[in-house]
Amino acid sequence: MDTQFLVSLAFILVTFGLYIGIAVYNQAKATSDFYVAGRGVPPIYNGMAIGADWMSAASFIGMAGTVMVMGYDGLGYIMGWTGGYLLLTFLMAPQLRKYGRYTVPEFIGDRYGSNLARLIAAVATIIISFTYSIGQMSGSGVVIGRLLEVDYRIGTIIGACLIAFYSALGGMKGITWTQVAQYCVLITAYLVPVIFMALQLTNNPLPWISYGSIIEEMRVLDRELGISEYVVPFTEGTKWQFLALMFTLMAGTAGLPHVIVRFYTVSTMKAARWSGAWALLFIGLLYLSAPAYAAFSRFILMTQVAGSPINQLPAWTASWVDTGMLQVADTSGDGILQWQELQIANDIVVMATPEIANLGVFVIGLMAAGAMAAALSTAGGLMIAISASLSHDIYFRSINPNASDKKRLAVGRWSIVLASLAAGVIALNPPGAITQIVAWAFALASGSFFPALLLGVWWKRSNAKGVIAGMLVGLSVTLGYIFAAKYGGFTILGIIDTGAGVFGASAAIIANVAVSLATKPPSQKIQEEVIDLRYPEQMTYRDGEVWLDDGNDVPPSK
Repeated sequence: MDTQFLVSLAFILVTFGLYIGIAVYNQAKATSDFYVAGRGVPPIYNGMAIGADWMSAASFIGMAGTVMVMGYDGLGYIMGWTGGYLLLTFLMAPQLRKYGRYTVPEFIGDRYGSNLARLIAAVATIIISFTYSIGQMSGSGVVIGRLLEVDYRIGTIIGACLIAFYSALGGMKGITWTQVAQYCVLITAYLVPVIFMALQLTNNPLPWISYGSIIEEMRVLDRELGISEYVVPFTEGTKWQFLALMFTLMAGTAGLPHVIVRFYTVSTMKAARWSGAWALLFIGLLYLSAPAYAAFSRFILMTQVAGSPINQLPAWTASWVDTGMLQVADTSGDGILQWQELQIANDIVVMATPEIANLGVFVIGLMAAGAMAAALSTAGGLMIAISASLSHDIYFRSINPNASDKKRLAVGRWSIVLASLAAGVIALNPPGAITQIVAWAFALASGSFFPALLLGVWWKRSNAKGVIAGMLVGLSVTLGYIFAAKYGGFTILGIIDTGAGVFGASAAIIANVAVSLATKPPSQKIQEEVIDLRYPEQMTYRDGEVWLDDGNDVPPSK
């Protein structure tokens, strides 16, 4: 056994011990602990937990690799994912918190006064969260596979079992505090290598400022090799695909059930807004670093690996070739590895970076622990969303309203275990790269939840029939377009499967508005509840006027 293996294993076992310890210490004892962490999480810690929930294996492992392979076109992912947070923080999160429910389907069911709408939303939550969790399981498989030097499929099964164990034990309360720890681990693991690489290559420890000079050098290398330049836009797809992908990720972010439910864990609307602000800061740290990672890794590969004799490649290449995610082939037969003969999968760029830059065993071990933290934290949040939909929205609200707390917790825990294992099985042979699978989940969220929540909060005329039509049409259009583009080669304006949300969201909004206007408006009570969401907590809207909560009348706002 080499030192590298032992150090990485030690890092991962210590952090796993920490996560399981936190989950056991914060074990959920009541349903409010299990679903919304007792609504008592301080905003700065909730911001960290949102960051960890948000920065999945796709962000940690796949993001920099996607930018490295796609160049400028990969920036659509970064802009879409960060922009979506602004939409969520300002347009929806505080209002949803004021409504005070446990889950997104519960909000939709009560806001629209419809059991059917809640059931459709619960099924949509399960589909979206399940699709997303396949990406996380694939991510944990890549990490564990590389660490144990086994096939990534074995790694995937180990990851699925771990996630099932600690998510089921702690519920939202355990997961929240585990995610705070995971954020600290993953952001340290992400920033340490990129800061070291910046020092190595540019003598400047601030990668966000220094990577521009490396990009200039790469432009020269690209021209010499006769390949399309790294910074030239729209080489991988059309301008419309770039914009559609950006919209899909933004609207999907604002409609993702497992992210929205994080805003239910704080005590007030103000705390929900501050949670969003802190989360944006914590997320920005990673997302602003991803393009620097991509540039440094590509530069090192171009200058230190490409051009080497095929029998004198660095030692790290052999262990990554074993995982099946790196391919080197001397197709020209000249004994030299050319840049075009090197095939590197998007999903290993960040994981291989400490080895590519020769940063030593401790940094490599830290990186493995960070990647596991990213995959586990998001998978935990997703499993809670699936479990809440099954045990709260479907079982408790529709099948057995008299179920005891103990019974609801048992249903919640078993649904987590089964969902984790099912996602792990599908991730053994994933239908696409991690970032692509995740983009599908966002497309489904932007076609179903984003329009339902946006209109539910900001348009009082939207009714039950409208939202049911909107969700069904949005989901059908999005799924139809993903399958037609991925398997049938069908595209509109060059927009491929990852940009499907733009069609789903448009269709859902049109269907919701058209059906709502063609049918009876919601009751006066529901319409007043919708207007009330726009006012701070200490104010209530009723009978056409705004009241302070102590009962004294305040002149209605003009």
